[in-house]
Amino acid sequence: ELLKSLEKNLTCCSFHSFHLVSTAQRGLTVAPRLVQQRLASTVAGASPKRSKWQNVKSVVKYGTVGAVGYGLYSMYHQRFPGEQLPFDTSKRTIVVLGSGWASTSFLKSIDTEQYNVVVVSPRNYFLFTPLLPSCTVGTIDVRSIVEPTRFITRHKSREVKVYEAECTEIDPVKKTITIADNSEIKGDSAQATLEYDYLVIGTGATNQTFGIKGVEEHACFLKEVWDAQKIRTKVMDCIETAAFPGQAEEEIERLLHMVVVGGGPTGIEYAAELHDFLKEDLASWYPELAEKIKITLVEALPNVLPAFSKQLIDYTETTFKEQNITIHTKTMVKEVKEKEIIVQQADGTKANIPYGLLVWATGNTVRPVIRNLMAKLPEHQTVRRGLAVDDWLQLNGTEGIYALGDASATKYAPTAQVASQQGKYLARLFGQLAVCDKMEEEIKTLEDGDEKEKKARKLQKAKSIKPFEYTHQGSLAYIGSDRAIADLPFGGGNVASGGVATFLFWRSAYLSNLFSGRNRSLVVTDWIKKNILGRDISRE
Repeated sequence: ELLKSLEKNLTCCSFHSFHLVSTAQRGLTVAPRLVQQRLASTVAGASPKRSKWQNVKSVVKYGTVGAVGYGLYSMYHQRFPGEQLPFDTSKRTIVVLGSGWASTSFLKSIDTEQYNVVVVSPRNYFLFTPLLPSCTVGTIDVRSIVEPTRFITRHKSREVKVYEAECTEIDPVKKTITIADNSEIKGDSAQATLEYDYLVIGTGATNQTFGIKGVEEHACFLKEVWDAQKIRTKVMDCIETAAFPGQAEEEIERLLHMVVVGGGPTGIEYAAELHDFLKEDLASWYPELAEKIKITLVEALPNVLPAFSKQLIDYTETTFKEQNITIHTKTMVKEVKEKEIIVQQADGTKANIPYGLLVWATGNTVRPVIRNLMAKLPEHQTVRRGLAVDDWLQLNGTEGIYALGDASATKYAPTAQVASQQGKYLARLFGQLAVCDKMEEEIKTLEDGDEKEKKARKLQKAKSIKPFEYTHQGSLAYIGSDRAIADLPFGGGNVASGGVATFLFWRSAYLSNLFSGRNRSLVVTDWIKKNILGRDISRE
């Protein structure tokens, strides 16, 4: 019985083993066919399809996660810069004067692994000047449009020295500059001399008064942060003084008369911002005075905005007329007094225009340090409006000195666009110069032969640096009541547009041109606050 039982169990095991082996063999045979069928059905599009809505949700989800992650990384990187290489005495030193459009654009683009860089400027920040008129009435806070210079230099690969000082003298022979501490608080050392291998002059320009008596004493300029703050304070001062009890009607009219001299983009945008402030805020908080406030714009040329097309000039003048902004063209200011300006009208007659606030936005002239440098090079520096340079932006009559932006005199208009492109170009030029220097050192180590000749030909090609060429990207201006104008190049000509849609384009263009995400977020926040809470009317 035991033997029979064992025989029966062995028979069952053999059957099951055979069955398992057979099944496995069939599986190995069938599996490839199933895979082939599945692949064929996938290729044929027979697999289960995801709906378009599911695809959109996936894109939005992963896109949002990626954007948030990148934003957080950018903020962390901006907030906590890494270690930098120290100054290398074996490398050449570039001294940059100024922190405006040209200098800052150059500073952001220059490769500090190839050079030592020193920045000297009387202010330790970059100012986004196109939005400065918005700061005069509280639409935007001035802190939102300034970028500290060290926020830029600390993110360079090599240490960049930054000195808040005024350059008082440039010696092109000894290749030195003299700088002086211009702050209120001074230490034992308030003057120093710096040596340079290359000097980049981007000091900008100062306000042009044309020698008219009284401008410096009584007018407000609109070029720096403190100018905007001064204008804002004086606007509210005029309004509060007009509200003082017992004020004569004639004096109230004078105090509430805001005069802008200069019909360029700066003057136009300031008049537009002042109009918005009047209609959107002052009308609510000073109803008894709001209707008496007058805005007048004075321009010596036949029309405002001479750089724009005739169509946009007419549109701007029509818009200003609707906003009750008076425009006096062909009118020249002859003298500025404490409470009135004397002008010469188109017919040659003179008139007195009383004012409470006078804003002077007429143009630029060279700074004293630039004028002194021009006097040292009388044979080569014969252009009065700035430093004469060649097509590569090098100062005529010198070697190793370059001039950019408003400090230079070129065939291009002195605009932020030109200065920014010049800064980027010069950074590329210095990059090519560094490549040439490196190749020259390599050639010196080679013996005469094919390799040396080949390197020499490459060096000659590298030295053929293209001259600077400006690419115009269009002109923009805000004209009030949420309207703007744009003159944009297109297809060999220009496209002119104006209105609310152009205003949105104006805002997006200025946002994209701000130098950092920090500035963009602050400006957007200021615009939102203005729309929800209104502008601040306190006199600081």
